[in-house]
Amino acid sequence: MTRNTIHILLIEDDQIEILKFRRVMSEFDDEDKIDFAENGEEAIDLLFGPKKITPELILLDLNMPLFNGKEFLTRIKADENLKYIPVVILTTSENLSDIKYCYEQGIAGYFVKPLDYNAYVEIIHNIIRYWTLNQFASGR
Repeated sequence: MTRNTIHILLIEDDQIEILKFRRVMSEFDDEDKIDFAENGEEAIDLLFGPKKITPELILLDLNMPLFNGKEFLTRIKADENLKYIPVVILTTSENLSDIKYCYEQGIAGYFVKPLDYNAYVEIIHNIIRYWTLNQFASGR
């Protein structure tokens, strides 16, 4: 089964996690567009600044410096034009209050990053497959 390509914004401060994500995404044959931000502040600049990107999916880490994931989530979900972009949390936090807060803000999913690389690959593949087949996210 083929899938649509998707424009993704990955918000992640850990360079190892970014490399891991790039490696997993390189396994897809499709030409997905991926933008990266190292914290919520940088992501806000990408979404609202002069570059003004509009991704179809945002993958968000919670634990980041400057403007953390929860602050970013609150900001984007308050914006009338961007609140509909699906945000999937991809973090190390298993804190129930974080999970509850994120779902209250309207996230599309919450995944704890596994230590096992193969489990990580499976999670990323499933997220990407779902959102590229989902009509809302793909805009098709």
